[in-house]
Amino acid sequence: MMLFALVVTTSCKKSFIELAPLDSPSPANFYQNETQFRQALATDYVTLRAIYNIDWTMSEERSDNTDYDYYPIDIGKATVDREYIHDFVDDANNTYDANMYTYLYVGVARCNIIIANIALPAAAGIPVATRTEIRGEAEFLRALYYFKLVQYYGGVPLQIVPVTTADQAFIPRSTAAQVYAQITADATAAIADLPVPTFAGGKQSGAATKGAATMLLADVDMTLLKYPEAETLLTSLSTMGYSLLPTYAAVFNTANKNSVESIFEIQYMASATTGQSSNFLYLFLPRSPNTSLITNGIASSSLSGGWNYPTQDLINAYEPGDPRLDASIGVAEGTYSSALQMTISAYKSIVNYTPAAGKVGRPFDKKVLNTESIVNLTDDDWPVYRYAGALLTLAEAQNEQGKSGTALTSLNAVRARAFGNATHAITTTDQTQLRAAIAHERRVELAFENDRWHYLQRTGTAVAVMNAFGANLKTLPSHNYLLSSSYNVTANNLIYATPFAELQLNPLLTQNPGY
Repeated sequence: MMLFALVVTTSCKKSFIELAPLDSPSPANFYQNETQFRQALATDYVTLRAIYNIDWTMSEERSDNTDYDYYPIDIGKATVDREYIHDFVDDANNTYDANMYTYLYVGVARCNIIIANIALPAAAGIPVATRTEIRGEAEFLRALYYFKLVQYYGGVPLQIVPVTTADQAFIPRSTAAQVYAQITADATAAIADLPVPTFAGGKQSGAATKGAATMLLADVDMTLLKYPEAETLLTSLSTMGYSLLPTYAAVFNTANKNSVESIFEIQYMASATTGQSSNFLYLFLPRSPNTSLITNGIASSSLSGGWNYPTQDLINAYEPGDPRLDASIGVAEGTYSSALQMTISAYKSIVNYTPAAGKVGRPFDKKVLNTESIVNLTDDDWPVYRYAGALLTLAEAQNEQGKSGTALTSLNAVRARAFGNATHAITTTDQTQLRAAIAHERRVELAFENDRWHYLQRTGTAVAVMNAFGANLKTLPSHNYLLSSSYNVTANNLIYATPFAELQLNPLLTQNPGY
C-alpha cells in the first residue's frame, strides 16, 4: 500500500507528467545544435522529392509539350486523375491536386519550425555564420514552396510561424498579392543570408545558395512583370561562378549533377534501400514488360509508364539541325499488344525518324536516360533552375524593357552552345519578333523541365495556346477518347481547385472560381 500511494502521489504531479523524454528527440531537447538543425533541413529537402515526383504532372503535362498514352484498361483513380489534369477536366477531388497542396504545406511547416527555432536562445551556441546559413536555406525553401502554391492555387493561407493551436491552423486564404509579398520577403532575406555557390571540382553540394535565391526572386519578379528588378538580379548571377557546360547533352548526364550550370536541382540518389532514387525514365517510357533495349541492358519493366511523352507539336518546334532535338527526345520502337503494352524491338533517334514496317515509334524524354545499375531506380536529379534558363529569362526581361539589342547577347549565348557555333545567332531587334524568338528558344531549351506551363501562365498566353492545341488533338483519330469538355480552357483553368478535403477541414477556405 505504501508503494501504491507513492506511485499515485508522484504520478499526479504536473511536473512529472510533463517531463520530456530523455532518450529520444522532442521539441524540448531538439533544435539546440548544428547537427540537429541540419537534420531538420534534410527532412525539408526530402519534401522536395515528394513535390517534384508529381510536379511534372501538374505543369509539364498541363502544357502543349507532352501527352500521355491513353490506357482504358486501367480506370483507377490515380490513372484517370492524371489524364484529367492533362485534358483540363480535373476537379477538387483530384488526387495529384490534393497531394501537391499537402506536400507544399508540409514543406512550409518544416521551414517555419526551423526559422523560429534558429532564433531562440537554445541555438545561441551555434556560430552566427552557421545560424545565418541555416536560416537562409529555410527561407529559400519556404519561398519556393509558397511560389508553387500561389502558381497552382492562387491566394492561399499564409502560415509563417509554427502552428500550435487550432486557431492558427484554420485561417482564411490570403490574396495572391499578399502571398507574393511574403515570397519576395523570404527570397530577399535568403539572398542576404546564403553564401555564394562554391564549385569544388566543378561540383556544388546541392544545398540552396545565394544564386538559387537570386534566381527564384527573379522568377517571381518576371511573374509580377517587374522587369527592371528581374534584370538586376539575373545580371548578378554572372558574378557567382555559373557558366554553360560545353554541350547541351552534358547537362543531363548524371556525371554532371550540381555542375557550374546548375542553379538549383532536386537531389536523387540511386539506392535500393534508402528511398532516395528517382524513376522518371520508367514513368515516361511506354508501358512495356521489358525496357532493356533502352535501359542499358537492365531488364526492367515500365508497366506504370506511359506518361509525359513529347507531343508532335513540340517535336515540330525544333529547328532543322538543332542538336537539342536528339539530346532531348528518343524513340522506343516496337509493337503494342492487346493489353496496350509495347514490346520494344529497337531504340532509335528522333531525327528524321520513320517507323520500320509494321512497327510503331513512341517518343520519350531522353534527358532522364542515363546509365543505371539498379532495376527501376535511377540517379537522375530534377533541374529546377539552370544558368541557360537564367540567360533566356534575362533576355526576356531586357527585351520587355525595349533593350532588344542587349537581349541578343544572352539569347545567342544559349543558341551558340546548343548548335556548337555562332552561325545560328538571332539578329532581329524588333521587340515582337524577338519576343517570339525567346519564347521558342525557351521551349526547346527547357523542354520537360516543368517550365512551359508556368511560362504560358505568366505571359498570358496559356488560354489561347492550350485551346488551339486541344482543338488540334480532337481532330486526331488517336485522340477520339477526349471528352467534349476537354480543352475548353478559360482563365479559371490557370490555377487548380482548392482540394475538397481542405475545404472540409477548414470552413474559412473558399473554392477557386470555376470549380
